[in-house]
Amino acid sequence: MRAKDVPRRNTIRMLEAAIKNAEIDKRGAELPESDILAILQRQVKQRRESIEQFEKGGRDDLADKERIEITIIEQYLPRQLSRDEVEARARAVIEQVGATGPGDRGKVMGMLMRELRGEADGSLVNAVVGELLAAAAEAE
Repeated sequence: MRAKDVPRRNTIRMLEAAIKNAEIDKRGAELPESDILAILQRQVKQRRESIEQFEKGGRDDLADKERIEITIIEQYLPRQLSRDEVEARARAVIEQVGATGPGDRGKVMGMLMRELRGEADGSLVNAVVGELLAAAAEAE
């Protein structure tokens, strides 16, 4: 606040409100860190969806505002895995589960998302798993 960083101040206030609302939904109980991280990830996801809609509507000014908010929120999240790191973990889970094609996506995704919770975006994980399972099906 003293730095007069209005976007940061507004974003942090919005995050505090989202966390407070979740605490109220839990009847005032303090949230564990995993729930708070899930709220922050949900906020990032909402902003990414908003960016997509704003760009379709030609509102680059609003899309830029959302990008700034994402950058601020991501500072409070654990480091996100790169595509290569997600791919390596996905290959390990596919091998562990014995998945052979796209029909095994549910088994792989369930196990992988529990393992990567908070470390990777679900849409990236889904895309990587889909590509790996499609390649595995073609190899057979």
